[in-house]
Amino acid sequence: MSSTAKTELITVRDYLRYAVSHFNAAGLSFGHGSDNAWDEAVYLTLHALHLPLDRLEPFLDARLLAHEREQLLDLYNRRCQDRLPAAYLTREAWLGEHRFYVDERVIVPRSFIAELLAEQLTPWIADPWALESALDLCTGSGCLAILTALAFPNAEVDAVDLSQDALSVAERNVADYQLTDRVRLVHSDAFAGLAGKRYDLIISNPPYVDAESVAALPPEYLHEPEMALGSGDDGLDFTRIILAEAKKHLTDDGLLVVEIGHNRDALEAAYPTLPFTWLDTAAGDEYVFMLRAEDLPD
Repeated sequence: MSSTAKTELITVRDYLRYAVSHFNAAGLSFGHGSDNAWDEAVYLTLHALHLPLDRLEPFLDARLLAHEREQLLDLYNRRCQDRLPAAYLTREAWLGEHRFYVDERVIVPRSFIAELLAEQLTPWIADPWALESALDLCTGSGCLAILTALAFPNAEVDAVDLSQDALSVAERNVADYQLTDRVRLVHSDAFAGLAGKRYDLIISNPPYVDAESVAALPPEYLHEPEMALGSGDDGLDFTRIILAEAKKHLTDDGLLVVEIGHNRDALEAAYPTLPFTWLDTAAGDEYVFMLRAEDLPD
């Protein structure tokens, strides 16, 4: 980046223009909180300047101090040169109005299940207060386990992951939300550590990227834990484990909710007799399925 930028760029507006130009010139890939160079530049700039993330307009023509200009240029430079997702630079990720700590030990949260939990899985769960137990499989940063606990105030939530590193991040987030009495972190390979446990609700945003897509991932995604992305040739290896074992871990009226990315056609072809219900999200109705306990194979 130009050594003259610190002297020639003056205002927030100047720095935003500069960031967008360099992000586009660098050919950055987005998808970890924003999907374009402008939104990413705005987020990184407001975060670095400790300004409200939803209030850009009042600050556009504000002049920046020398140390602020240097800080912004360093942040933009790291984004372009290291191709780090913005969340790893700021150490935070947002799902709706909820903020979570993240670092390279966990995948950057971006689950459609979050918006379904914000609606308490209406209408599939008639009484949110009646739900007493839930499981978040492949919890990562713990974000969905936390959102589950917030959505269902009487539920005890188990948050499971194979990665001890991920559970360390989840522990921090659970503590931040003061939910240590209701969210239990469990080190387990899928259901292996849950013998005899049954839940009213099981949710999972498991690895689901197929091998062809993994091979084509842009650099930003390669900073994320490999085990949190790929799941065999067709992306369904972990989903098969869930479908094979979920019934014995659900109560009689329990629900299973799983996110599977772009694999709807492959999943329905592999399980033609399962009555999948595809839940509506902001991106459409092909990314998250629901099954009732009674519909799952024994």
